[in-house]
Parts: sequence; C-alpha cells; structure tokens
Amino acid sequence: MNSTLVRCVLVGALAGLMFGFDTAVIAGATSGLTATYHLTPAGLGFTVSAALWGTLAGAMIAGWPGDRYGARFCLRVIAVLYVVSGVGCLVAWSWPALICFRIAAGLAIGASSVVAPVYIAEVAPPERRGLMVGAFQFNIVLGILVAYLSNYLVGSVALGPDEWRWKFAVTAAPAVLLFAMMFTIPQSPRWLALKGRIAEARAVLDRIGVADSAGAVETYARGSGNAGAPAMKLSWTEYRKPIVLAFGIAAFNQLSGINAILYYLNDIFAAAGFSKVSADIQSIIIGATNLTFTALALLVIDRFGRRRLLLVGSIGLIVALTGTAAIMFTGQGRGLLLWMLVGFVGSFAFSQGAVIWVYISEVFPTEVRARGQSLGASTHWAIDALIAGGFPVIAAVSKGAPFVFFAAMMVVQFIVVLMVFPETKRFALEDIGRAVG
Repeated sequence: MNSTLVRCVLVGALAGLMFGFDTAVIAGATSGLTATYHLTPAGLGFTVSAALWGTLAGAMIAGWPGDRYGARFCLRVIAVLYVVSGVGCLVAWSWPALICFRIAAGLAIGASSVVAPVYIAEVAPPERRGLMVGAFQFNIVLGILVAYLSNYLVGSVALGPDEWRWKFAVTAAPAVLLFAMMFTIPQSPRWLALKGRIAEARAVLDRIGVADSAGAVETYARGSGNAGAPAMKLSWTEYRKPIVLAFGIAAFNQLSGINAILYYLNDIFAAAGFSKVSADIQSIIIGATNLTFTALALLVIDRFGRRRLLLVGSIGLIVALTGTAAIMFTGQGRGLLLWMLVGFVGSFAFSQGAVIWVYISEVFPTEVRARGQSLGASTHWAIDALIAGGFPVIAAVSKGAPFVFFAAMMVVQFIVVLMVFPETKRFALEDIGRAVG
C-alpha cells in the first residue's frame, strides 16, 4: 500500500459515491415531482425510471470506450455529465427538460458502474482486491446515505414547491471534486500493457508499489494474449461461463428489490401510515444500516469469499422480504416495518451489495473486461428500470405483492449460487479468467 495506490482506489470509489448519491436522491423528490407535474402512479414510475434507461444506455456503451481509451478518460467524461445533470435539474423549465437531465445522470451512473470497478480491479493486488473494489460499493452506499441526509437537510429549510430542485442540485458539488481528482491518477497498468505500452505500464506499477514490475507486465501479457492486438469480441462461444455469471449476479441483484425499495422508501413508509418527517428520519436509519453492513462485508470478503456471502445474505433477504410482505398485506405490525427493512438492507449490503461489482470485474479476462463489466451492468440497469417503473403501479393495486415476488427470486438466487457460482477470492485476475472461461 502506498499513496498512489490509495489515491487510485479512492478516486475510483468517489465515482461510486456519485453513483449512490444520484441514484437515491430521487427518493426525497417523488412527492414534489408528483405535485409539480401532476403525475399519476404510472407517470411517477416513468419519471423515476427515465434516469435508469439512461443508466442502461451508459452501461451498454461504456465498455467499448473503456477498452479503447482506458477507464481514466471515461471517468472524466462521467464527472462532466454528473455536473450537467445536477445543474440542469435545478433550472429544469419543464417536465421533458427534467427527464433529459435525469437521463444525463443515468448515463453517468451506468458508465460509472462499468469503468470504475474495472479500474480499481486492475490496480489492486490480488490479496486485497475484494476490499479495494468493494470500496466502490462502500461509496455507493455512502452516497445513498448522503442523499438521504441531504434530502432531510434541504427539506428542513422549507424551500417551498421548488425544494425538489435543490435536492438534485446538491449532487453537482461532489461531481466537480471527482472531475478535479481524475487528473491525479495514472492509467491502469493492465490496460497500458494490453495496448503494448510496456514502459508506461512498468512506470505505473512502480508508482503503485509493485516490487517486480517487469514480472507483473509479463503476467499481464500472458493473460491478455498479444499486446497491442485488435480488441477481441465478447463472444458467447469464447466467454460463455463468465457471461452467464455476470448476467446471473446482476439480475439477482435487482430482483432482490433493493433499488425499488430505496427509490420509493418514503412512499413505502407513507403507505404504511408514517408522516413525511418520520419517513425521512427512518430513511436515514436505513441508509446508515446499508453503510454499516457494507463495511462489515468488506472486512471479510477476502477471507470468507464472494460465494459464501451471497448464500448467507440470501437467507436474510428471504426472511426480511417475507416479513415485509406480511405487514403490507395485513396492515398489522406496522411498528416492525422499519426493522424488517433494516434486516433486508443489512442482508443485501452484507452479500449482493458488497459482491456484485467485485465479482463481475473478476470473472472476465483483461482483453474483454470492460465489455464484460458493461454486460453485467447493462443487465443490472435494465432490470432495475423495469422494476422501478412497475413498482408504484403494482403497489397501488397490492401493497404486498412486490415483496412476495422479491422473496421468491431470492429463493431462486440461493439455489443458483449454490449450484453454479465458483469462488474467486485471492486468485490473480489472469488465473480467474482462465479458470472461469
């Protein structure tokens, strides 16, 4: 560990904070948006999910420039998009304009979910890769908590009907910091080696504290085929196993219901009879739980392994979602709702939340890693957009039905992880690529 390596991880993780902040800030704006634009449940679902379709597009297109130009260049563009979105939502002159600026935020979030974990994975030493890539997820969760705190503080100022605009505008401040910090970190040494820029790769390895930089570059070359050769295609024939694993973990991540619950957290509490202030405070408790259990998971992910965390977390998710469904169906035990959601978020953070970006960044070889990450992230965001758009419509008909569906999906996840998912802890990236592929 040295200062350059730590800075690389922290700057990549700062992209995660923006990811979480921009994702969760909408939770405090739903009532204001509904009142300002007279939205129906379907209209609200579209407004929330619009950013997610932008996120899907960002995740889908980020893999190619990530492989071609490197993660550092892409992260600079991402930071600019975050600034444009935050300022744009503040001055949005119409509902269509707001949708456009939220799509810009979505593009940045989706691209972040591809290039930031790849960058961190490619600079991190194998024995600490889970912790370091997990720092991206930790900052996502930190960003979510910051969003809830920011919403609460902005709401306490009594800004009137334009309150929701300022909740979005606050996100521009950390985006400016991210852009500035991007000029303080080097390119990924694995990406440089893949492009045939061997001397630069060795120089970066020396900067981040790798003792045998020449040997490391040789290892990268063995794991990546011919340095400087044309980019390989992410074909089903060549990469069937990692594609299945990336698709599976990304799909189950959203089929747990995590983002739908985070987006509509205030609405869920309101549906159970809580006041606006109470809902805001309880959202902060949920955010703090998310942060705490993510931190705990990162302390053990390189010791316990990715697969074991997924299995343990699945059990907690099934129990918490089943309990939440019972409360929403019957209207009884309202006082337990907070604790069920705390259990749900804690179980998710300790498993899926901590594992997803680490696992996807590990299972693909270097020559297609960014595009593999793009595939996993695209799956994640496509399912997220569908669930976010449909959640308020289904919940308006039956408050408990979404939670029954999410619980059933977690039963399926437990079975699939148990039977299909290999363990990747403590292996060099090049060894994982050969073993999984």
